[in-house]
Amino acid sequence: MGARKRLRAEKIKEDNKSIAFAKLNDSPIAPRKMRLVADLVRGVEVNKALNILQYNSKNASKSLGTLLRSAIANWEQKNEGKNIEEENLVVRSIEVGGGAMLKRIQAAPQGRAHRVRKRSNHVTITIDGTK
Repeated sequence: MGARKRLRAEKIKEDNKSIAFAKLNDSPIAPRKMRLVADLVRGVEVNKALNILQYNSKNASKSLGTLLRSAIANWEQKNEGKNIEEENLVVRSIEVGGGAMLKRIQAAPQGRAHRVRKRSNHVTITIDGTK
């Protein structure tokens, strides 16, 4: 590996030390409903985001709250010497993508059938600790 490439790789590693993420796959909530809650906490400080999720009445907020706590725990494990109160942790990004879809049949009038699509989603949350 060349000197410039090595220096660039070391810089990227140093930048990634302040970043932590967590993933939730196959959550049984529709992606559209999950995005409504995810938009509330995107770009917000972590403690404020936890409060928003705790007092939100939507069902998706419970899953996102658990996922955010997991990302915080990942950040703490990655940065053992740093204190979470001193750092300014911010929810950098939340990505909600569509997951697998269960296809079911619902009875319809005159012997017909309608297809019911039960959607799921995948969520990735990234937090960044900068002073």
